[in-house]
Amino acid sequence: MTLPAGWTTRRPTLDDVPAILAVVHAADTFAIGHPDFDAEDVAASLTAPHFDPTRDSWLAIDPDDTVVGWATVDNPTAVGREFVEVYVDPVRAAAVRAPLLLRQLDRVAERAAERGLPSLTVRCAVFAPERDWEHALRGLGFALVKRYVRMSRPLDDLPDDPAGPSDVTVRPVRPDDEADLVEFHRIYEAAFGDTPDHEPLSYERWRARIGDLTAWDEWFVAEVDGVPVGALQSSDQALDQQSGWVKSLSVLSGYRRRGVGAALLRRAFARYAEKGRRAVGLGVDLTNPTAPLSLYRSVGLRETQWTDMYELSVPAAGV
Repeated sequence: MTLPAGWTTRRPTLDDVPAILAVVHAADTFAIGHPDFDAEDVAASLTAPHFDPTRDSWLAIDPDDTVVGWATVDNPTAVGREFVEVYVDPVRAAAVRAPLLLRQLDRVAERAAERGLPSLTVRCAVFAPERDWEHALRGLGFALVKRYVRMSRPLDDLPDDPAGPSDVTVRPVRPDDEADLVEFHRIYEAAFGDTPDHEPLSYERWRARIGDLTAWDEWFVAEVDGVPVGALQSSDQALDQQSGWVKSLSVLSGYRRRGVGAALLRRAFARYAEKGRRAVGLGVDLTNPTAPLSLYRSVGLRETQWTDMYELSVPAAGV
């Protein structure tokens, strides 16, 4: 697959952030109905750990010298799978998406060789409107491995004082207490340890990835009889939609189906509403063995979108 006549490619720099953001916004609006990235996200991607924009990313340039495509690879831990993203302007640049993907697959083959691995697994996401992208992935040998569902609910009809189990207490995490953060991380790792794609992360790397947050008051710990058994992490990824976002909900296996998860969610919903958010959302991996859909529906969340994940094993360069 080659680029159309008159089109070129080059490597991105931080000076390209505004142009890249315009492409991502156009791609996201087509795929999910609204922009889902901001300039800080683009800059963070270009400066992410284990990522070199002079080797791991491409821009597609049309004959008018306009950036209309961006290909990148994401693996901030340099462990496990590589996630490849190829954003294009859906009107002006649909034809360059597959050629950009092929360049990324070649680079993944090099990255596998650099890490001394025989191969690396690549994943690409497909949203409901992206039928041509799905066809291109299947044509290159990608196979469907899982589906994620996005759920949401409005926050204007929350109960004033939702009833919950009397033995469950929910409190904000204590960001100045290292022991509390260690416990939060332990609960997360233990709760997600039985999910198919979980890649364990040490506390030190987890803490470094979090960085300096400004919304610790949206992170919660649930205790049963004074023992921490659940944790909820929020994210600001949906602030531009005036929405709260639950990044992860973790409940230790021995305390599931006892109202702990629902108590954490209701507390987070109330905090989002206090801050003027109009809705709340989260994503669900349908292969999660805890089958959380019933829990989320019980607190008023409903399915709004789906995303399919396609996967391909790429042999290392030279293998």
